[in-house]
Amino acid sequence: MQVKPKVSLIRYTADPEATVALAAKLCYSDRELDDLTANILAKDNSKFISKLTDMGHLSPIEHASFTFSVEGVSRAMLAQITRHRIASFSVRSQRYVSEDSFNYVIPPAIEEMGAAAVARYVGQMDTIMDWYRDWQSALGHGERSNEDARFILPNACETKMIVTMNARELMHFFELRCCNRAQWEIRDVAWQMFEAVVKVAPNLFKECGPGCLRGGCPEGAKSCGKSAEVKKHRDKIFKK
Repeated sequence: MQVKPKVSLIRYTADPEATVALAAKLCYSDRELDDLTANILAKDNSKFISKLTDMGHLSPIEHASFTFSVEGVSRAMLAQITRHRIASFSVRSQRYVSEDSFNYVIPPAIEEMGAAAVARYVGQMDTIMDWYRDWQSALGHGERSNEDARFILPNACETKMIVTMNARELMHFFELRCCNRAQWEIRDVAWQMFEAVVKVAPNLFKECGPGCLRGGCPEGAKSCGKSAEVKKHRDKIFKK
């Protein structure tokens, strides 16, 4: 069955902006922590958070973390997102979980080719599913058969995962993966993650997005040339 990327923010640091503000102000304050905490909680910290990011004082931002469930994505996308090493991942195993009726992702470029192309693609997925079942049977079924039968599975095969990143790593992630030059699937996931964190910590992420929104495009001659369109999309998220 075909699936699409779906992201949910399932856990995050309680009052993430106050946590970041407390960590930052502790560096410069001689006040007792209880007194400092009470003062932070009683204030609007939005301007202070903006000042922190403008100064590039980002280490306190690492104290806020966010955990997402991600499903409806391919194993190809898994290979990309795990390159972000300052993160924690728990991924559904193809060793312990049988893929005898696996879901799969259809690239938009194939969908755009029309019904005949999609039917051809689906038929190929069905064929691979039959190959996988044949190997499971030949290998005796169970955990040991799964771990070897999975070698026949395609990159299109769906996976599910739990991902945790701190706010500073998320900023870096959004800079790279919200870019139009990023591969379409991880870009979709990145924008869904961005929209989710903006709802709970808008001041932390108000300047985030691809690098072109803070200056010249880092892609240089390979730029998509659509920074205004990207900015409009990001600003729309803050208005929801």
